[in-house]
Amino acid sequence: MSETEAITLRRAEPTDATAAAHVFLRSFRAALPTVVRPRTDDEVLWYFREVLVPLQDTWVAVADGEIVGVMALDGRELSQLYLAPEWRGQGIGDRFITLAKSHSPTGLTLQTFQINTPAHHFYERHGFTPTKWTDGTENEEREPSVQYEWPPPH
Repeated sequence: MSETEAITLRRAEPTDATAAAHVFLRSFRAALPTVVRPRTDDEVLWYFREVLVPLQDTWVAVADGEIVGVMALDGRELSQLYLAPEWRGQGIGDRFITLAKSHSPTGLTLQTFQINTPAHHFYERHGFTPTKWTDGTENEEREPSVQYEWPPPH
């Protein structure tokens, strides 16, 4: 069995919120060190516990009993997809995207920061198309972003 096969994707439970938030925090710091987060770690933990896990279609990737990834869908929006830095490049993100597409077969939208070139390549490899570039005034971080859509609009 490969490492990817040993990883389970499952719906997040309330008890997963803290571990999922820590994956987000570690991933954000590793991938986006120059982006200033507008929320403290405690506020992020509260958001995962009180909003993300109970109110969105939130999934976690679990390896050896440890949460190593988190994905959340809010309707057609892929609102979160973060992996623990040491678990990147092992197919977990691919599995999350396949899952997201199966739950929203009519289409998905997402936002990522313009400086996050690896995310652009990842989403474009999965058939997402950039549809809107912003100057950052529309997000809390005030960081220029890109909206992606799948399938591409015709």
